[in-house]
Order: sequence, then structure tokens, then C-alpha cells
Amino acid sequence: MSAGIDLHAPRPVRKGGFAFLTWLLLYSPNVLAEPSGPGALDLTTHPVGYIALMLFSLSYLLVMCEEFTHLRKSKPVILAAGLIWSMIAWQYSRNDLPEVTTLALRHTLMEFAELFLFLLAAMTYVNALDERRVFDALRTWLARKRCSYRLLFWITSIIAFFLSPVIDNMTTALVMCAVVLAVGKNNTRFISLTCTSIVVAANAGGAFSPFGDITTLMVWQKGMVDFDAFFRLFIPALVNFMVPAMFMHAFVPKGMPPSDGKLVRIRRGGIVIMFLFAATILTAIGVRNFLDLPPMLGMMTGLAYLQFYGYYLKKTHVYTAAIPGSYETVGDILPVGRQEQPFDIYSRLARAEWDTLLFFYGVVLCVGGLGYIGYLSSFSQLLYTGLGATTANVLVGSLSAIIDNIPVMFAVLSMHPDMPLGQWLLVTLTTGVGGSLLSIGSAAGVALMGQARGQYTFFSHLKWTPVIALGYAASILVHLWLNANIL
Repeated sequence: MSAGIDLHAPRPVRKGGFAFLTWLLLYSPNVLAEPSGPGALDLTTHPVGYIALMLFSLSYLLVMCEEFTHLRKSKPVILAAGLIWSMIAWQYSRNDLPEVTTLALRHTLMEFAELFLFLLAAMTYVNALDERRVFDALRTWLARKRCSYRLLFWITSIIAFFLSPVIDNMTTALVMCAVVLAVGKNNTRFISLTCTSIVVAANAGGAFSPFGDITTLMVWQKGMVDFDAFFRLFIPALVNFMVPAMFMHAFVPKGMPPSDGKLVRIRRGGIVIMFLFAATILTAIGVRNFLDLPPMLGMMTGLAYLQFYGYYLKKTHVYTAAIPGSYETVGDILPVGRQEQPFDIYSRLARAEWDTLLFFYGVVLCVGGLGYIGYLSSFSQLLYTGLGATTANVLVGSLSAIIDNIPVMFAVLSMHPDMPLGQWLLVTLTTGVGGSLLSIGSAAGVALMGQARGQYTFFSHLKWTPVIALGYAASILVHLWLNANIL
């Protein structure tokens, strides 16, 4: 789940590797499996199917190269989605079945719309907390504490683990990385080690909550796992974080970092917005559990809480000049000596991560199109029927270190393999924490490579991949042991 908070870090780059999946689909002996959906045509061996695969692979290649081309990741996948569905519609029209494509596209679009509205509300809240300087107050408070490097290593990692289930893993990682950079200064060893632990902790924490990552949100909204069932993953996720952290602890430098004494105060209303966010989450849970309605309805209702409170803040705002030296200038706060502007809910909406939301639109429609062509049923037959659910879910999680976990999870949900609750929890865990194996394996890792450029790198993370993999394996074994009764 990627929020729109801006802590002076470049936008995260989605990782690639979809060519491997394409190869499996093209050369699998089960590639002629029947496509899903009423009245669907099997286009897996038709030129339309092959062109669709090439379009998606090419678009994902451009996504991988975003860091070098500076072409926003949403653009190629949106174009690919339009072309793929246009080709499908053209082929169905030739077979006098135009209405079938329309219904299939509307079904896919409805799935995206529910997730889009949910994420939009969540991002707006996170941006409102950022504008009220809640995250910066936390950062400077930790920076002012006279803690050793090793204690800060654990404090930031533990906060990342428990904060990511609420505000998502990437935002959590950015906030904690800002703390590490503030207190670590030029201690590269401390920064690289702690950033690695933060990425692992944030991804692990996001795995046991529907709000911690887009993949967990997708599973919850699809109804595969109930809200309270996610907490069965708490101990496996904790093991995933603690195992590598304990190995890293011995290599964290000793000593006490210097403190610059800076202080950031939370702006008026920041604490209230935190409680409104909690109330919004409870509303979403209640709407899903008690009314059996999409959680996005609860989130959008909660957005109205913020809108009304924002109206109150705006009407009661007192224009006062900023006190020089009383706080840092952060984000869109006006410089010292200028008047602070009143809270504006629509400016918070505007600062949502629109590129991520549109990227998500393109991915959902592309994968949905490939599924309607018939490739996902082929892949499901190859993976889940041929290898078994446990092996397949472990492999899916490992692939998420290379292939973006959003299309991977959407593909699994589109395949809809017949699995018990324990297996759905397993694939939720593995896709959530599998990205920690590499720094490019998650949005949190990619974002931190940009924020701590030159200090947290691909290779500084890679040297800890063996112990992270040990935590990955341990978390799976713990899940299989603790939740054996639902596997």
C-alpha cells in the first residue's frame, strides 16, 4: 500500500521480472487450459493472446526502467490495458459476442474501483497526518532521545513493525528512515543495517493487517480472509522480522549518536485526526463484518469525518506568524516568518500518490485481460494442481522478491484456486514478506534506496539476504505449525 507522504524521497520504482511468468505461460504444457467466465473464448493460442502477453511484458519492462527513463510507471500499463481489452473486444465482436467483453471489463473495473476508493481515503488521512506534522514530531522526538545506536536499531524496527499495519509499509519505512538519517548522520554502517531491518519489519508488519499492504487489502476485500483471521499471521510475521534482526544486532555499531536538539510540534488538530483515522478503520471493519458491504464504503464514510473536521479547522483557524526556530520547515509548510495556511482537505486529496493509483488501475486491467484470455487458468493448473497449494504459495512469495506483488496477488485471486483459509493466509504472508529478500523486492525497499542514497543500497541489503531468507523460511514453518488446523 503506497501512500502519498513525501519525506524528500524519490518515488518508488516497481520491480520487474514478468518475463519469467510470460515464459511459463507460453511454454507450459497446460497452456491450452480453458479460460474462465461464461461464454469466454479460448484465445491462449490466438495471435490476440500472444500480442497481449507481449504488450504486458513490454509495459512492465518500461516500468522496470522508470529510474533511468523517468517515465512514470502508470503510463505504459494504462496504455497496455487499453490495447489488450480493445483486442479482446474486437475478437469477441467478430464472434458476435460483444456484450460478453463488456460484462467482463465492468467486473474487473468494479474490483479496481473498490480498492481505488479505499486507498484514496487512506492516502488522504496519511497526507493529513503528514501536513499536521505528526510523523515529523515522532522523528524529531526519537532523534532527541539519548539512545545508543543499538537501542535505536530496535526502537525504529519495532515501531516499523507495529506502525505498518495501520499506515502501510512504505509510508512507515519512509518515516523510520527519516529518523535513522537524522540520528545516524554519516554513520553508514548504522544506517544501512537499520534500514535493512526497517524494510523487513515494515513488510512483516504489513502482512498481518488488511491495511498494511495492497496485497492484504486485496485478499480482505475479495472475502478470502476475514479481518480477525489476519491476526493468525502475527506470530509468523514477528518471527520473520525478529530472526534477521537478532543476527544484525551484533553488527550494529556501539556508542551514542549526536543530537541536534531540533523539535517539531504537532500542528493543531493532528491528534484528533489520528483518532478520526482509527474511527475510520473501525467503520470499514464494521461495514465489512456486520453489513457484508465492501470496506471502501466504511473508508469513504470515514473520509467524511475528516472533511467535517477539516471544515472546523478551517473556520477556526487563526492566522499567526510562525515563531522562528520553533520547528523545522517540512513539506508544504510555509517558511519561518510567514503565516501558516488553514487545513484544506482537497489539497490532501491532491497529494495522494496518483501515479501509484493509476499504475494499480493498469495492472488490474492488464492481469484481468490476460485472465479472460485464458492464461491465468493455465498458470493455476500448472502451479496449484501440479505442485500443490503449499509449494505453490511458497514459490509465489519467493517470486514477489522479483515480480511486483500486486500483479502476483491479483493473478492468484483471479485464478481463485480452491484453497482452505490456512493456504490463503500462507500466500498472504509469503507475498507480503517475500519482497524483503531483495531491496528491490518491495516498494519500501526501493523508496529507502532513494531516501538513503549511497548508504542503503542493493548490495548492502543483499549481504543480509541469507538471514532474511532464514526468517522467511522460519515464518512459513511457524505458520504451518500454529495454523495446522486450518490448512
